[in-house]
Amino acid sequence: MTDTAANPPLSLALCKTLIERASVSPNDAGCQELLCAELQQLGFSIERLQFGAVKNFWARRGTRGPVLCFAGHTDVVPAGNDWHTEPFKAVEKDGRVYGRGAADMKGSIAAMLVAVRAFVTAHPD
Repeated sequence: MTDTAANPPLSLALCKTLIERASVSPNDAGCQELLCAELQQLGFSIERLQFGAVKNFWARRGTRGPVLCFAGHTDVVPAGNDWHTEPFKAVEKDGRVYGRGAADMKGSIAAMLVAVRAFVTAHPD
């Protein structure tokens, strides 16, 4: 993919999609379902977990080692009032993405998923 506003890289597009889901803990706002669907398309099995009101999941592809584990979260704490943009609207400005969770850690989750997709595509077995 090319790096244009009309056709952004997959990691940027996914990051923006996650940012725009107001996933203030414990409300997931559909972030995990989105990630689970993407991972299932790549052949991962999903085990959903519930800790009180907080949802989580494990995703596993295959049954043998070695094991590579990514850990992260899509929930955020309330945004507060110090924002110069809308917290749950992904805004690109001066080469950066602003929005609740962009740095911690929706951007990282998007990059992890895109890396996993590239790896599984290149090494399906």
